[in-house]
Amino acid sequence: MNDSAWITESLKDSRARALAALLRYFRDLDTAEDALQEACVQAIRVWSADGPPRDPVAWLVLVGRNAGIDELRRRARNEPLPAEDMMSDTDDADPALIDRLERSRYRDDVLRLLFVCCHSALPLPQQLALALRVVSGLSLAELASAFLVSEDAMEQRITRAKRRIGELRVPFEAPGRIETGRRLSAVLSTLYLVFNEGYAASGGEQHLRPALCEEAIRLVRLLHQLFDDDAEVGGLVALMLLQHARAAARLDAAGDIVLLEAQDRTRWDPAQIELGLAYLHDALARQAPGPYQLQAAIAATHARAPCAELTDWGEIDRLYAALEALQPSPVVTLNRAVAVSKLRGPAAALRLVDPLTQSLAGYFHFHGLRGALLHELDRPEEARAALDCALAMARTPAERRHIHARLDALRGREPDRN
Repeated sequence: MNDSAWITESLKDSRARALAALLRYFRDLDTAEDALQEACVQAIRVWSADGPPRDPVAWLVLVGRNAGIDELRRRARNEPLPAEDMMSDTDDADPALIDRLERSRYRDDVLRLLFVCCHSALPLPQQLALALRVVSGLSLAELASAFLVSEDAMEQRITRAKRRIGELRVPFEAPGRIETGRRLSAVLSTLYLVFNEGYAASGGEQHLRPALCEEAIRLVRLLHQLFDDDAEVGGLVALMLLQHARAAARLDAAGDIVLLEAQDRTRWDPAQIELGLAYLHDALARQAPGPYQLQAAIAATHARAPCAELTDWGEIDRLYAALEALQPSPVVTLNRAVAVSKLRGPAAALRLVDPLTQSLAGYFHFHGLRGALLHELDRPEEARAALDCALAMARTPAERRHIHARLDALRGREPDRN
């Protein structure tokens, strides 16, 4: 990875913790975001010249805090900003600077930030959009794609949410247990979306962002310590661990996507699988089934299969049927269609998929699965049309190469590696 790519990824991975620490300091989301933006601008310049700091998060917090203070003074006194070399001390060599940032504390500020964004006075779509924006740093285009709305609509949603947070003067302390419980569902949803962004990126050059998955897992495990009696919190921990356990096998040496059925299962992480199964067992024992537990049970069924051929697709189909009944969703039905294709063939699966055309017209995986099913049914022209749609919606180079390989298979030639 070149210097520019490393800096970009480091800034993405550091964003949530740095922003949370700056929000704790400034108590204003706009001020904290502006301060972080200034710190990121300086990071690109300084890190390119001097190399990476020992702790990128601490560096961003220090520089952002200084920049934010300077900006607040400028506003208060209506004086011009000082020279750039006077704005912030960017020397990473002084350990005392790091110590003053309370390193052990800012790493858990992200949960506080999530509970601020997920205030119950905000409509749920605003909670999720704002939390996902500030925690993962997704662009407006990426958020709009995730929520299937226009960029203008997403920008308005986030602006309204931030304005409302400011009007409510939401404190940056953890809310009481009753209020925390009200916000818990939105926080879990946000952490799941953050994990999914790391599991399959919505844009950029990297298809996987493992650090984002690991941060989501860390935070939801911390939540589990606070809400160990909530079965869905345990279910989400299990789901994340079981899915992330496959990370090392999901791309080949060339960075191309390896589908679940073709993955080398010896590369799956047995320790994560064992831990995920333990969390799932504990959650299911509480006899309060929920969507995360059902999804975790599906992941567990895959994890227990010694090879793809011995996967219990009947159990997976039953679990998806239960998930459909509990939380109806076209995406759930689309995923269930994969199990149906294994059990009853591609024609039966296509009968589930085709009615989803309108609701999932803008969804990459809908067109990819439909193209694969049509290919199995020997309907090449329709398969090619579906895969062309998927190609147009591919979000990463790995997804584009994956669809190109499927199109090449239709044409009966060697895959194009470009």
